[in-house]
Amino acid sequence: MGEIVNLRRARKRKNREARELAAAENRVRFGRTKVEKAFEETRQRQADGFLDNNRLDAEHPKPGTQD
Repeated sequence: MGEIVNLRRARKRKNREARELAAAENRVRFGRTKVEKAFEETRQRQADGFLDNNRLDAEHPKPGTQD
């Protein structure tokens, strides 16, 4: 025969595991320090600037060049 399961405890365990998973995701998503956020922002700004300065289309020529 099968094992007897208390449905109330099983439901609570399932809810607890779901909350723990959500907490772990939030720690990864929002758990960065101010320095880490500033570093990432600076790195993103540099990457965007690099891409903007190396465009190939004629609408946005490189700064300092004359067309």
